[in-house]
Amino acid sequence: MLELIMLHQTVVNNKMKLTNHHTACLGCAQIVAARLAINQLGSNTIVVNSTGCLEVTTTAYPNSAWQVPWLHSTFANAAPVGSGIIAALDYLEKNSQSEKKRPIVVVQGGDGATFDIGFGALTASWARGDDLLYICYDNEGYANTGMQASLSTPTQAKTPTSLNKHQNKRDMLAIALAHNIPYIAQANIAFPDDFKNKIAKAQKIKGPRYIQILVPCLPGWKIKPGDQMLTAKLASETGLYPLLEFINGQLNVSIKLPTPIPPVSDYIKNQGRYQHLLKNKSALKQLQSLADANIEKYGLCK
Repeated sequence: MLELIMLHQTVVNNKMKLTNHHTACLGCAQIVAARLAINQLGSNTIVVNSTGCLEVTTTAYPNSAWQVPWLHSTFANAAPVGSGIIAALDYLEKNSQSEKKRPIVVVQGGDGATFDIGFGALTASWARGDDLLYICYDNEGYANTGMQASLSTPTQAKTPTSLNKHQNKRDMLAIALAHNIPYIAQANIAFPDDFKNKIAKAQKIKGPRYIQILVPCLPGWKIKPGDQMLTAKLASETGLYPLLEFINGQLNVSIKLPTPIPPVSDYIKNQGRYQHLLKNKSALKQLQSLADANIEKYGLCK
């Protein structure tokens, strides 16, 4: 928790473009991640936000915590709204003598809006080649409505809609790669500098860009505030949530794994959603095999 507080203060001391006037849970990792993103992107940014925790907690009517142009979209169509803004900017540029720098258009959503409800619209935007930066704040469930399972929920995690989810997590990075988009990255709130660097790189690239960041949900994952950052860190250090980027399809492993590599059991032991696995060696082995597969697939060892 101390690390998150220090990170929060660093972000707050920077001129905030996402203020404290929000209603998120105390210690919400998603809010810190969103602040890191928008502070890096700067004032010349237009944000489209799908329905979800980030939208609900930062824009309780009639207030808004955002200090940049911000639009709310439904779960399903955030990416097309961003596409419409791009079209409007194109029109204005053709019919204006102004030399103002063009704003960057950012579309934001949680994993429910990204992996599930808005999935088709997002991939259509990628296929069109829209000049949009899409950021997915991945807390691995529908946190705003009670942490029901999404296609981002990991296998074996217990949710209100499943005793232990058996489907594998949808591989959004692979789907983005299949669309040949120029910049794709996976980040983790426990590694803030890596996330900021990835946002900075995405700023300089034209065309579709996709960044997915892991943001643990305290009530949804059933973790104590003091365990939040360690839990997030272990997600990447075990190999379950590797820190990666693909530039024009070429893989770059942002951070290699420590030696020795922690077992997945270290990652799940403080999470209520996984307590049923601690005495289920077969299910735990299945989860470990996913981490091992990532380590081999991406070459995560030093």
